[in-house]
Amino acid sequence: MIYKDFVAAFQSEFSEVIKGKPTQANEKFFIGKLLFDAEGEKITVSETQARAIYKYLMKNDYIDDNDHVTEVFRNDLGAESLQPLPEDLQPYAESVARLVQGVYNPNMLKGMIDDGNAPRQVVSPNANFERAEFQALWNEINHKYAYQVEFDSAELIDKSVAAIDAVLTVSQLTYTVTWSEQRSTLRSDQVRSKEMFYGEKTRTERLESAGSDIDYDLVGKIASTCNLTRRSVAQILHKISKAKFDLFKANPEEFITKVAKIIDEQKATTLVEHIRYNIAEGSYDNDIFTLQKTQLEYESGQVATKHILDRVFTDSGVERRLAADMDAAEEVVVYAKLPKAFYIPTPVGDYSPDWAIAFKRGSVKHIYFIAETKGSLTTLNLTGDALQDAKIACARKLFNEMSSGKVRYDAVVDYSKLLDIVRGTA
Repeated sequence: MIYKDFVAAFQSEFSEVIKGKPTQANEKFFIGKLLFDAEGEKITVSETQARAIYKYLMKNDYIDDNDHVTEVFRNDLGAESLQPLPEDLQPYAESVARLVQGVYNPNMLKGMIDDGNAPRQVVSPNANFERAEFQALWNEINHKYAYQVEFDSAELIDKSVAAIDAVLTVSQLTYTVTWSEQRSTLRSDQVRSKEMFYGEKTRTERLESAGSDIDYDLVGKIASTCNLTRRSVAQILHKISKAKFDLFKANPEEFITKVAKIIDEQKATTLVEHIRYNIAEGSYDNDIFTLQKTQLEYESGQVATKHILDRVFTDSGVERRLAADMDAAEEVVVYAKLPKAFYIPTPVGDYSPDWAIAFKRGSVKHIYFIAETKGSLTTLNLTGDALQDAKIACARKLFNEMSSGKVRYDAVVDYSKLLDIVRGTA
């Protein structure tokens, strides 16, 4: 048996083995799968996109608490009434639906998984990398950094108490009573079709007391979630208003989740306010820009003329549009999609900006720009994730305070916004 036949037989056998077994639609399941738009253009699902798909499924009850696909998804799919995806993923709606179906029907994944054993080709920087403008930009940012944070825990406690008192809300638990009447006479077909009853009515009431038999370690759960001491959490809970603390009785699980989230947000904000960066020893090697891609991955890249690689590998439709606009823009000399290996350390995890861009001298106020691409800037909370916002804020502080004045860092939604910032009109 030749190797190709062996692989085909193994994959067929493996598909049969996993049929009927529960598979989870978690973030890990989606990472690395292929998505196709209506024109057949394909992208490989990134960690960011996988997280967005997972949040979409959770929000619309398409998966349960164990990440298994629900009947809600199957019913909406059958009725062709699936809820709309986030804007960046809408061109790939059909592919995303197939991926979700692939959780319980592996046959749907054919053509959507890259072959990990396929030969990989090296994608090396082109002549744009050697351009004086990019080398000047790279020399400006090619440093490794160290940070230190010092703040009084009393400050975090006071900020958390104020935030909880200001914004905490907890939904009241409810229950629904359903009743109907049984038909006085029944035919056999009505029994088979479960039409023995008629006139269904419902009434929804508030549950005045949760009355749970579960013993909650309120302080311990919040402390472990927020990585704080029990003493600090206890002080926060002691200081919040009685009205807010009483919400725990109405819905214990939601109270714990929301209080922990608010404290995490305040913790992230406090860390950013007090962080101080210094340049550490060492720098990045140029080979962090060299990639290895399978043929399928390489073809999913976007052909580029001003990028430091012949193709630019993006994570979303927003990034693809930005790359295309930068390629066409007269103001842009050269740009790079920064690799994950280039990162900024922060107290809430390492963070990698998206783009490094060199502009034509004289056309803009800031010659060099480090950009984070975001699909929406409609609120101050750019991502809906306080920890990610904290990373962005740390990067903004580092580049905007430690650079020579030529480098600017900010989050943008498109090239127009980027140009406004670098021209000083935003």
